[in-house]
Amino acid sequence: MRFPEPVRMSDDHASPVWARTKRRSGGGGGGFVGLLVTLLALFGVLTAVLGIKEQSLAKGGALMDGWITAGVTSAKGLVGKAPEAAEGAADKAGAAAEKTGDALQAGAATTAEELKKQ
Repeated sequence: MRFPEPVRMSDDHASPVWARTKRRSGGGGGGFVGLLVTLLALFGVLTAVLGIKEQSLAKGGALMDGWITAGVTSAKGLVGKAPEAAEGAADKAGAAAEKTGDALQAGAATTAEELKKQ
């Protein structure tokens, strides 16, 4: 019995052509677009919830503006302190490296002395 073209099954699949799911290619853009859509949806829900809570979209927006302003201000403060913090961390790392080197040197000297005794 011959089947029409849409009903015919291929040799490596046991399901009809119309029942097979298409595999997505592993492109990098799909994940980014999904993340962007999710973030925009969350932003929309947050806007709606704050609008209901404050009984005005303008008041809810002003509340979100306050949050954003506080975040930007704290980020600017952290960025201004970054060079000083990096310099302090580098100094501490240098001091730790010196101590480690001294300890290794002392350990090597002790080991050499013990080997000479044997």
